[in-house]
Amino acid sequence: MEALIQYVENEFVTKKEFPEFSAGDTITVYYEIKEGEKTRTQFFKGVVIQRRGSGATETFTIRKMSGTIGVERIFPVNMPALQKVEVNKKGKVRRARIYYFRNLTGKKARIKEVRK
Repeated sequence: MEALIQYVENEFVTKKEFPEFSAGDTITVYYEIKEGEKTRTQFFKGVVIQRRGSGATETFTIRKMSGTIGVERIFPVNMPALQKVEVNKKGKVRRARIYYFRNLTGKKARIKEVRK
């Protein structure tokens, strides 16, 4: 059964090419929003908290600060509304899922940048 699911995912789900990013990176995600008959592009810029899953079910979580309130959004990698992903900064973190980042404020909430 699992092989059948894998086959269907590989054959029928269209793969989108995005740059490599991982937890700690600051990225901008551009996605399409439909309002009635109109469509517009909106972006969400923040730090990647985690990448989860594999294949067609892979998702990533982004956190940004809107004023003093933290906002998190989960994006499926194969979401049809996703247009592009830009990597703004590569961050140096020692974990794959940086949930502790939610509790940090001020200077502690900075992530060191990896220079290329």
